[in-house]
Order: sequence, then C-alpha cells, then structure tokens
Amino acid sequence: MDQAAIHDIFIVGGGINGCGIARDAAGRGYSVYLAEMNDLASGTSSGSTKLIHGGLRYLEYYEFRLVRESLMEREVLWRMAPHIIWPMRFVLPHADGLRPAWLLRLGLFLYDHIGGRKLLPATRTLDMRRDASAKPLKPLFSKAFEYSDCWVNDARLVVLNARDAADHGATIRTRAKVASARRDGDLWSIEVEDLLNGGIEQVKARLLVNAAGPWVDHVLSASLGLNDVHNVRLVKGSHIVVPKKFDDPRAYFFQNRDGRIIFAIPYEEDFTLIGTTDQDYDGDPAASTISDAEIAYLCDAASEYFAKPVQRADIVWTYSAVRPLYDDGASKAQEATRDYVLKVEDHSGAPLINAFGGKITTYRRLAEHMLEKIEPLLGARGKSWTAGAPLPGGDFAPTGFEAEVSRLKGSYPFLDLKLARRLTRLYGSKVRVLLGLAKSQADLGRCFGADLYEAEVRYLMAHEWAATADDVLWRRTKRGLRLTAQEAAELDEFIAAVRAGRHDAAAE
Repeated sequence: MDQAAIHDIFIVGGGINGCGIARDAAGRGYSVYLAEMNDLASGTSSGSTKLIHGGLRYLEYYEFRLVRESLMEREVLWRMAPHIIWPMRFVLPHADGLRPAWLLRLGLFLYDHIGGRKLLPATRTLDMRRDASAKPLKPLFSKAFEYSDCWVNDARLVVLNARDAADHGATIRTRAKVASARRDGDLWSIEVEDLLNGGIEQVKARLLVNAAGPWVDHVLSASLGLNDVHNVRLVKGSHIVVPKKFDDPRAYFFQNRDGRIIFAIPYEEDFTLIGTTDQDYDGDPAASTISDAEIAYLCDAASEYFAKPVQRADIVWTYSAVRPLYDDGASKAQEATRDYVLKVEDHSGAPLINAFGGKITTYRRLAEHMLEKIEPLLGARGKSWTAGAPLPGGDFAPTGFEAEVSRLKGSYPFLDLKLARRLTRLYGSKVRVLLGLAKSQADLGRCFGADLYEAEVRYLMAHEWAATADDVLWRRTKRGLRLTAQEAAELDEFIAAVRAGRHDAAAE
C-alpha cells in the first residue's frame, strides 16, 4: 500500500468522544479515519439528559476536578454552538427530610464560583409561595434555589463535530464496522466492513484510538483479540417524554427519597423530558430499553412533586442508553465516577489509546487530553484550537439566537416564524445552505409531515450522513415525536429511493 493511503489516526466509534477527537486531530493537521458501525450518536451520545452541566450532585462524591472542568466548559461550548446549546435555569425545591437547605446553598455557592462563570447568571433563592415556578408543583415547598446550566441537542453536537472534522479533511464512515485490527510492524492494519453496501475496505494507520463507548471492551476482545478485558461499568439510564407539564421555561431538579435525583425539562416546545435512572447493565448496549420498573420509578418520582401526577398513559416516547463509566469499584451505579480515563498501550510498535468513561460536557477536554497523548507518539502538529472555534452554523454571538432567526426571516420571508426558529435551532447559519435559492415553500419540495421538507432531508443525507428515516427523525431533528408511523414509513421509502439513485424519488 502506498504511503498516501496510510492515516495517522484511526478512530473506532462515532459518538461524542470519537467525533470530538477526530475534529481536534484533523484541525491540527493529522490525517484521520473514523469508523462508526451504526449511525453517528446512535448509542450513548443521543441518550443523555441533554445537559451541559457541572454535575451538582457529583460534589457529594468529592469529584471536584470533574465538576470544575465541567463548569468551565459550559460557556466554552455555548460560545462554540449557540444554535444547539443555550442557557437554562433550574429550580431545585427544598424538601423537608432530604438534603438540608444550607448544604444545597453551599453546593450552589461552589457551583457559581469554581468554574469561571461569566455570562450565566448566578444562583438565587426563590420564595415558592410567590414564584411562578411553584404553580405546577404540590403546595409543599416554601423555598427553592434557582441556578444555571445549559441545554444541548446532544445528537446534533456529535454530528456537527463529525462535520467539522470532515471539513478539516477527516474521513468519516458510518455503518462501517471494524471487522478486525492487527498490528503489522509499526502500523495498524484494519478491515472495515461496509454494512450498507457490502464489501471490505483495508485501512492502515499509525495509531488506533478506541473510543467505542459502551463497546470499548468489546472492541478490545472481538476486534483486537484481547482476552479478559473489563475496564468499563455499563450503567443504563432511561428517560420518558410526556406532554408538557408546565409553561415555565425553567427546568426542575427534583431530589428523591432514595438519595437520587431526576430532572423535568422543557423539551421540543410541547413536551417535558423526565429522567434519568441509573441501573447496572450487562446486556447488548444496542438493545437497551426502558423497563417497567424504570417507568414506575420516573412516574412516581415526578409525581412526588407535580400537583398533577405523571402516569404511564401520558408517555409519548421513551429512550434508554448505556453509559460506559470507568470501573472504579464504586458500590452503586449512581456513585460510579463520570470522569474519563485515557490509557496508552505502546508495547509492540503501533500504539493503541483507549478512552474509558467521560460525559458529554467534557468531551472537548477529553479530546484535548487525547491529543496530548498522541503528540509524543506521532509528533506534534498544530496547537489546541477548538475552544475558540465555532462548530458549523455556530458563527454568531452566544446571545444572538433571536437576531439570527430575524436575519433568516429577512432572507427567506416565506418561512413562518415557527419553522424559521426550528431550522435555526438545528442548523444555525448553515440553514442557508439547506434552503439555497428557495423563493417559496413549494421550492422546499415534498412535505413529509410536521414541517419536515424534502430540502431538509436531502441536506441531511448530503452533509450529515443520514441514511434512514430514524437518522433523520430521532437523531437529526426529533420530528419523530410528531410524524405518524405511516409518514415515517414514507420517509424511509423516499430516503431509500434517493440512496438508490432512483429518479422518481421526488415524485413519490
């Protein structure tokens, strides 16, 4: 194989860590190949609670370094991607018999002051006899605390990192399974199986990064042939989505009697997201689903606070994901560290670096630390750069979202405000690439339902690796909450026709 075909870095895994590493490395000048066996963000990275947060409860486990790094990242990420990340205020009611008010206030004091907060507002105390946030709750609370964190569209964060990596020269392959990887002298020889179209691609690389999330140990055993590996503790977290329980833009942080916490968060305009659970898991991460016990737990925990109970019949969608927590021997799933560990294996020529654990808030710092491990092995290239570089579509001020919507409406006056806001929330300034020369709604092509038009679907296929209706409906747009099963099936048929190059796709 000629020298030009040898990549510097081969990355296994298209979740947030893999795509974040690919972006950072490609931007420094390394040649990068990333293989994801399913869709981008199809595992853990689209199954989070959608928060860029310091992790208030991690203070109880003395995870001060992790909390500080996470708090510092909130505003960095908000500036990078103000279309998909924005501030959110959280209401934490003080409940008798649980954590005392002084302890909550001490934790929030640390939260406000150890992370370099500049734009996010500070904590304040609420009188729940007067504050509007008390309206949907039972009349049990006289005091609450309101603090700041950020919301993130997690699946889009992954895709935008992959898009930026590709724009910097990285090769991004989805539905591409690593069939085998072996050392061949000072190189890795990797077989990549194309799960969509068939065939095997042979790839060579100087260094292998295993960022396969919950499959990280599986990659070590199945693809690399290593036996008896156990580095991560798999913990399942599940969420339920119900019609919105409150009109307030703030979210709620609820303490449970068992010492755990759940969030109730405004979601996709018309819904409330409630989660998460923490359960050890030993099955296939791809097959994780919410259990009856988890549904009951979330409904009961939320109903302790809301005046109108949350019932099973209310649930419109659930999702579960398996978090690959670094196995530190903690006795309970909720106590296992959310920190990450990077381990270099360089004992026989071609180096391997494994990424264990981590959370979405710290993905960018994990990537920087990964590059610190890579540089001594491959030689330094460019300097760290991602902190000040916007993700695709995020090149406007962190507080400038409404102005961006107004600019879009000015350029495309036929868009109604709701659609203009939705498109700006997903694509930021890149929406102009999506809309192109459109002069009317008819120019956007076929509507599949819920204001999802052909122009958007084709953009997602051409620029964001969408290959099925699920990719579009549940990871790129969340329109799956609104389309009927029949509409989703018709979308799948359309995408299959486009992929097959059928000329009748637009007319179907």
